[in-house]
Amino acid sequence: MNQPTLCPRFEKAVEILSKRWVSFIVFQLLSGPKRFSEIEASLPNISGRLLSERLKELEIDGIVNRAVYPETPVRIEYSLTTMGHALAPIFNEIVHWSSTWIDASSLNVDEQESK
Repeated sequence: MNQPTLCPRFEKAVEILSKRWVSFIVFQLLSGPKRFSEIEASLPNISGRLLSERLKELEIDGIVNRAVYPETPVRIEYSLTTMGHALAPIFNEIVHWSSTWIDASSLNVDEQESK
C-alpha cells in the first residue's frame, strides 16, 4: 500500500501547534493582547517557566508578538501576529467540532469547572 508523502509545511504546522500548551496560549490570545500574568492566570496548570518558553518559541515562529512598553514598571504584552490571527478560523472550527462531537459527560469534573 502506498502512503502519501506528508507535506513538510503541514508537518511543521502540526509540530508547532501540537506542543503542549501552545494551542491554549494561542486560544487565549485570540481575544486580544494579554500580559504574562493574565495568560498564566487563565492557564492555571502551566508553570511560569514553561509559559515563558512557549511564548518565546511562538515569537520565534512568528505567531506571537512581544511588545515592551517603557513605563515604570515596564509593561510587556503578548499578542498574535497576522500569522497568529490566521489561526482563528481553525480554532473556531475546533470549538464547533468539539461542541458537536465531544460528549460533556465524558469530561472529568475539573475540565467542566474550568469552562
